[in-house]
Amino acid sequence: MTAETSSTNYSNLASEDQIERSVKALEANNIHVLVAENGADAKKMALEIIPPTADVFTATSVTLQTLGINEELDKSGRFNSVRARLGKMDPKTQNREMQKMGATPEYMIGSVHAVTETGQVIIASKTGSQLAGYVAAAAHVIWVVGTQKIVPTLEDGMRRLEEYTLPLENARSLEAYGIKSSINKLLIVNREFMAGRTTMILVKEKLGF
Repeated sequence: MTAETSSTNYSNLASEDQIERSVKALEANNIHVLVAENGADAKKMALEIIPPTADVFTATSVTLQTLGINEELDKSGRFNSVRARLGKMDPKTQNREMQKMGATPEYMIGSVHAVTETGQVIIASKTGSQLAGYVAAAAHVIWVVGTQKIVPTLEDGMRRLEEYTLPLENARSLEAYGIKSSINKLLIVNREFMAGRTTMILVKEKLGF
């Protein structure tokens, strides 16, 4: 089944009631939530959270690219970008050091693939490079998420990932890298252990997939 043939339209934005239920559940699970009316507001919120002096790593994300957040963080010179520093290093001789830098920044920002109304978060990855930081290695995590990614249950989230997200990511990966994507590693966040560590910015716009 592909994104085009799925019986459920996973591109529809969540209703206000769905957003309200999700916010309450996420907050109860120690994930702080900000709600943005649009992408411009979301970008402003995200950049205000990150101190310019802090190490910040931008995970690969269509959402961040769409909003220009990665451009601001990595190329403006206003922030201490880990990705910019990694771009100056040699993977052949410094690969292990590069892995550590990408996994343990003070701030890590990216997106997710599904959010449930019961407060769970689903993130899939082909390489797993962003997962260590999300789980525990980064001091602070920020997720910017379009509200079309809100689903009722974990089962619905997995179905969204497999039927909707993966076909679209395959197409993106083929165009960008010439290879298909795959769900090799999967992170399900049921609850954040450390209160104040993770912030999710829910955006009332269709962003990413």
